[in-house]
Amino acid sequence: MALHFEQELEALKTALLTMASHAEVVVSRAIQALVNRDDDLARQVQEEDSAIDRLEVEVDEQAIQLLAKAPLATDLRFIAVSMKISHDLERVGDEATTISRRSIELSKEPPLKDYVDIPHMAAIAISMLKDALDAFVARDSAKARAIIPLDKEVDRLNKQFHNALISFMIKDSETISRCLNLMVVSKSLERVADHATNVAEEVVYLCEAQDIRHSGGGAGASASTSRPTG
Repeated sequence: MALHFEQELEALKTALLTMASHAEVVVSRAIQALVNRDDDLARQVQEEDSAIDRLEVEVDEQAIQLLAKAPLATDLRFIAVSMKISHDLERVGDEATTISRRSIELSKEPPLKDYVDIPHMAAIAISMLKDALDAFVARDSAKARAIIPLDKEVDRLNKQFHNALISFMIKDSETISRCLNLMVVSKSLERVADHATNVAEEVVYLCEAQDIRHSGGGAGASASTSRPTG
């Protein structure tokens, strides 16, 4: 029975990591579609989001079945964290879909400006997501904590980009629709970073049984809030 339970836990982990791989890919492709004005790739992103949605359902079903088997506290945390991470990954897929839709809209008009800020934001957000998932696999809470402060850099870049776009709109009203679309893209990337931060915080909870979501617990911080340990 114990061996079968461990196999089911491993299957849950595999499904979650498959979902994570899809999430990383669709964000990268959405940005590539935007920069290259590739409508076909943008549509492909929207189609791939359906795979992420299906995997979320699969993860939830597997997790619920495992919960019914009265796991130990450590296993309970793993199952609960897996469900929460799958939700964040599904939302990452949604943000990639949003970016791809805006990309198609933007390709109908002349380019507004060099999108250098967008790929830079995307690179940070995707790296945060990848590192958070690596920390989950390795059960490395120190690595997870190191990710959390990076969210502020993405917030800063998002605000900076928004301010630049506002200046464009003030100077030339014909740029308004393009600027608004780019603002949505930038905000979506900021949300991807938020979801990566959520994953990192869940890894800390998995490893330490400490809830740092509202304590600002990044690298070097000591968590002060406990969740039930099961």
